[in-house]
Amino acid sequence: MKKLVLLLIVLSIAHVSFAQNDQKAKNLLNEVSQKIKSYDNIQIEFRYSLKNNKENINQETRGDVTLKKEQYVLNLMGTTMLFDGTNLHTIVPEDEEVTISKPSSDEDDTITPSKMLTFYEKGYTYKWDIIQDVSGRKIQYIRLNPIASNTEIKDILLGIDSQTKHIYKLIQRQANGTEITITVNSFKTNQPLPNSLFKFDSVKYKNYYINKLD
Repeated sequence: MKKLVLLLIVLSIAHVSFAQNDQKAKNLLNEVSQKIKSYDNIQIEFRYSLKNNKENINQETRGDVTLKKEQYVLNLMGTTMLFDGTNLHTIVPEDEEVTISKPSSDEDDTITPSKMLTFYEKGYTYKWDIIQDVSGRKIQYIRLNPIASNTEIKDILLGIDSQTKHIYKLIQRQANGTEITITVNSFKTNQPLPNSLFKFDSVKYKNYYINKLD
């Protein structure tokens, strides 16, 4: 779960120097960024997979996330993460536990759900890559390389639907041979959302252990 938070959280453009970036890639990413930021809210259903052939690891699951500005609700691997803009509530029904925390200053560069569609704005160079036909959809890939030399990320392939300018797939390769893939199955925008969606209701979890971190 934490690895996805570090990726996503590992699927939120441009403060980096463009000197070493492909102009076509830059233009397409700018189009994606403008499109994403024009929506009031976004709901995504996705498939998440993690593979490492050397370690004989092959995991796959599904999840969903609702985003509105900095607020989000992420459901994945039996855990719900709710961020109301101030506090992060990590809800684990299996353990009947809720952990309440605040984002720390050292997480400013972390790819959290609220940044999952525009994380590439900072810290990467990018190049035009292959195009694939997926059921009649043209998916253009941009290869992102981290600027920092001390990161575990080797590179990221970002697949963008050429027509909708929405992100379709994210493939992250790590130096240790791990490959994490996020594939968007459903992408909805400007949905009617209840005002309570991003608010933590303690009444629903009265039998849970509430762990408040400073």
